Amino acid sequence: MPERGPDKPSRERRVAALRYDAGSDEAPRVVASGRGHVAERILAEARANGVPIRDDAALAEALAGLDLGVQVPEDLYRAVAEALAWAYRLDSGGRPT
Repeated sequence: MPERGPDKPSRERRVAALRYDAGSDEAPRVVASGRGHVAERILAEARANGVPIRDDAALAEALAGLDLGVQVPEDLYRAVAEALAWAYRLDSGGRPT
């Protein structure tokens, strides 16, 4: 295990989960976020339910900073649209890129 200290800060994995209902939402909403143990539980639930998991640390960090239930702000639309398009491709039998 890497040594931690002032010179080597811990880099816990952060995750965020989105939900988008085209019929009622103007934009995707953050429905879960966390780091460390909470992040691992979110990931485990996603895996157990067949939810695609995309590894995008910068996007996860930005989304995890939002309050739960809020819509994704416009400045993150492009990054979120790319992630959702990726997930939809997987759901329709495509391969991850």
